[in-house]
Parts: sequence; structure tokens; C-alpha cells
Amino acid sequence: MKRDMICIICPRGCAMTAEVCGDKVSVTGHSCPRGEEYAVNECLHPVRTVTATVRVANRKDTMVSVKTASPVAKGDMMQVMAALRAITVSAPVSMGDVLLQNVCGADVIATENVY
Repeated sequence: MKRDMICIICPRGCAMTAEVCGDKVSVTGHSCPRGEEYAVNECLHPVRTVTATVRVANRKDTMVSVKTASPVAKGDMMQVMAALRAITVSAPVSMGDVLLQNVCGADVIATENVY
């Protein structure tokens, strides 16, 4: 399988081509080893940082922005979103507070303050 992609590791944005044969990935077009590593990981086991909002129960019409503290497998993103839809938190919430622990291997943290 051949896959064209743009590297997102640095501002250079190298146009790369990755060719996948089983568990081997051959990458061309990268300018540095980090680009090659990105392409290999994206082909074999893609991960994403999930960003969303969670309802704040004791404030009218208020949400707090959140994100996963570390990337989760791309296939687990919907499971993370379902867990976020199922919770509400109470103010005050501080940036960096862990609002949900170990969802698909990552903690969910607040990315803003809500008082």
C-alpha cells in the first residue's frame, strides 16, 4: 500500500510517500529522521490527542475545555468521546486538573480555568 502524507512534526511540512509491506514501512521525501518516524508511526499505529469540552454542573451553560494528557490510539477516539459525554464536573476547575483517569490509557485534563 502506498500512502502520500505531509509531515506535521515541524513547520517545514515535507511531502512524504510511505510504502507499507506488512510491518515494514519505506519512507521517501522526509528531510529528517523525525519525519520518517512520524510516517512509520502514522502508518502502523496512528495516535491522536483528543480535545473536547465537558459540562460544568454548577454553572449555567458552562463547559470546560479538555484534552487527553497523552495521545490515544486513533481507533479509541470515539470511546474517549463517549466517556467525556458521560461526565460532568463541578467548578472550580483549574487548568491541568485531571478530570477523568485512564481513559484508553490516557488521563483527561482541563485546559482552562472555570471559577
